Amino acid sequence: MRQILLRLLLGWAVLLGVLAPAALAQVPANPGTAPTPQVEDRIGKLEQQVADARTSGDNAWMLVCAALVLMMTGPGLALFYGGLVRKKNVLATMMQSFILMALITLLWALFGYSLAFHEGSRFIGNFGYSFLRGVGAAPDADYAATIPQQTFMVYQLMFAIITPALITGAFAERMKFSALLLFMVLWSILVYEPMAHMVWGKGGFLNASLGGVFPTLDFAGGTVVHVTSGVSALVCALYLGKRVGFPKEPMPPHSVVLSFIGACLLWVGWFGFNAGSALAAGSLATSAFVATHFGAAAAALGWAAAEWLRNGKASVLGAISGAVAGLVAITPAAGFVGPMSALAIGAVAGVVCFLMVAKVKNWFGYDDSLDAFGVHGAGGTLGALLTGIFAAKAINPIFKDGQGAPTAVGLIDGNFRQVLNQLVGVGIAWVMAVVGTLVILKVVDVVVGLRVSEEEEVQGLDLSQHGEEGYNLET
Repeated sequence: MRQILLRLLLGWAVLLGVLAPAALAQVPANPGTAPTPQVEDRIGKLEQQVADARTSGDNAWMLVCAALVLMMTGPGLALFYGGLVRKKNVLATMMQSFILMALITLLWALFGYSLAFHEGSRFIGNFGYSFLRGVGAAPDADYAATIPQQTFMVYQLMFAIITPALITGAFAERMKFSALLLFMVLWSILVYEPMAHMVWGKGGFLNASLGGVFPTLDFAGGTVVHVTSGVSALVCALYLGKRVGFPKEPMPPHSVVLSFIGACLLWVGWFGFNAGSALAAGSLATSAFVATHFGAAAAALGWAAAEWLRNGKASVLGAISGAVAGLVAITPAAGFVGPMSALAIGAVAGVVCFLMVAKVKNWFGYDDSLDAFGVHGAGGTLGALLTGIFAAKAINPIFKDGQGAPTAVGLIDGNFRQVLNQLVGVGIAWVMAVVGTLVILKVVDVVVGLRVSEEEEVQGLDLSQHGEEGYNLET
């Protein structure tokens, strides 16, 4: 036994004799001395690896979100709108969404991105990024510090694509294809890009984080996307007039099944729209994701309940329209409100947008074919105003005092002024949409004419504009 203990002690002594010098070699002789160059180099490499990992994660998330937002236009919006028209116009309606995926991309590459996001005046950017000069792998820290600027550019492109596509629901079944192309080019330049710059661009008049005069909270496009497109849709519907036979002839959707699939794709894609607007794969993206889902769910139930009370039945079309209305209303608030506030915003939006479609449209008698104004114009306006009420610094401390401490964000936080800021932002969006759209419509009407002939409208736009039919029913 004694020999075993001696051997164990001898082994420990040898082991300590080997390890102790190696361990001591890693520690400076004087604890107060600076790290060696080798240690500093290792620390620097580790910090760079951490930064690279974060950049890779954020960049992967943002590229996925960009794809999700593009999916909202095609197939999401194309199917949603395509199912709501008569079967003789299904291809023409879907083509309107599809062609904008190509047309707006070209404009964005040439000068659209530059006008929206390059530094310029309070109201519009300049041409510094034209032809995407300087838009590459390096981040623009003012917008998104951990992703390439090219990723930010292509993500914002997807918003620029879907916004004008939303307008097409108002003049469905009666606008020339040539008129559509010219109208959308001019509308993107004169309405969308200035509004995007004012709300999201550096030094924009309404920018809440980069030096705006009236800091308007718009996380993912309540004013920029939905108010501008929805109000422009109303102007288009009024200017073009009613469809042949409206409202005497019934014009029901030819396939609620297509619209159902499109609405579900929109709901899924909207996570890229709202959660992606955090511009990083962090906790704010999670909060916006949750708010988006909760808002849509509450609005679907709110619309269905209101319709049930009024008509005795809850329709499929009503439920999916309610979900879209909730997604619209929660868009400006997604990154500023918690789950319970999102439920409240969604529920109110579902009921209000139902009343806009079921009551207000009938009172005034305008032919907003697919209710672009009732859902996007009304829902976007409501959501932007409710953002000023429910936004909370606990979710997103966007405002800071002179010492960098978070201050109140919305009305429930004690910032009464934010409701006024939201009113200013909404008012500017309405004025730009009304005035800009009227001017553009008049120009397009003079140059190529806006509306198809009565004969072509009766025949259907699939044949008259594209020479094709959506369905071959021959056996």
